[in-house]
Amino acid sequence: MQNNRKPIVGITQGDGNGIGYEVIIKSLADSRILESFTPVIYGSSKLFGFYRKLIHNIEDIDTYVVNSARDAKPRKVNIVNCLPDNTFVEPGQSTPEAAKSAIRALECAVRDIKSGDIDVLVTAPINKRAMSQEGFGYTGHTEYLEKEFGVKDVAMIMVSSTLKVAVVTGHIKLKDVASSITAEKIVGKLRLMKESLQRDFGIDNPRIAVLGLNPHCGDGGLLGDEEQQIILPAVKQANEEGIAAFGPYSPDGYFGLGNFHRFDATLAMYHDQGLAPFKALAFEQGVNFTAGLPIVRTSPDHGTAYDMAGRDEADPHSMMSSIFTAIDIFKSRQAYDALQAGKMNKEK
Repeated sequence: MQNNRKPIVGITQGDGNGIGYEVIIKSLADSRILESFTPVIYGSSKLFGFYRKLIHNIEDIDTYVVNSARDAKPRKVNIVNCLPDNTFVEPGQSTPEAAKSAIRALECAVRDIKSGDIDVLVTAPINKRAMSQEGFGYTGHTEYLEKEFGVKDVAMIMVSSTLKVAVVTGHIKLKDVASSITAEKIVGKLRLMKESLQRDFGIDNPRIAVLGLNPHCGDGGLLGDEEQQIILPAVKQANEEGIAAFGPYSPDGYFGLGNFHRFDATLAMYHDQGLAPFKALAFEQGVNFTAGLPIVRTSPDHGTAYDMAGRDEADPHSMMSSIFTAIDIFKSRQAYDALQAGKMNKEK
């Protein structure tokens, strides 16, 4: 990105029958927000217009249809039409057409960020099951982007102003969690978290808490031995590598007593162990960030919310937080990389 222009933020529509367009439109409704960045929406100007008419008490939005992000206009809401002209919308319904449209929008955005035409990627919620039925082949955005960018591992980190939570195992069945957890996988996530906390969030020596798997951390083996056999050795190995990891901690007391305030981030063992308390504590401003990718990708921490789609009830705060978190991370990476380059030059 040239230093004399604002960041270009690519935003995918997600499932067009969910609340994606509503939270996008509400997030971009105040024209003053366009002073900070240039938005490019990947989806359909037709669907954008449909939902725009359903939303009350917002200013007129100055939109501009472009063929790709390279044609984006500053101070306008740019829209890349990825979908056929006959695309239609059925708010609140899971349909094959909506799933296919979500896939197309995502593919268009990834094409543009690979070519450098957008600086960051923000993804609106999708229906994972519906997309899988249409041949998507991945359990979510995270897995798709991991494959597209050819990285060996990524970490899903839920971010708010007071809490950062990552998970060892993501979108897998609960019955498969215990067998999927290894010391190697835990240490790998801790490496990614340390690097991300330093480069993406500007934390020099991050302190990371690691949660246990079983109730009461296994109660000395009575309720399970993963803590002693897998998690504790992983924490020790991470310490030997210079990662300030601590634990394992029993999740109920850790969150219930507010111990997360003592750490810069938390590593949970599985999806709901980390995301349930995160959403209870930070749902409105929560952001899903994918660490380990060469590009910056964020998304709101909520789903398609079919039950409120088309009713002008959707809260845009998580989408707004996703946009500004992506921009902050992008700028933090630039500053960090420039600092590291300066250090290397001094050493030569």
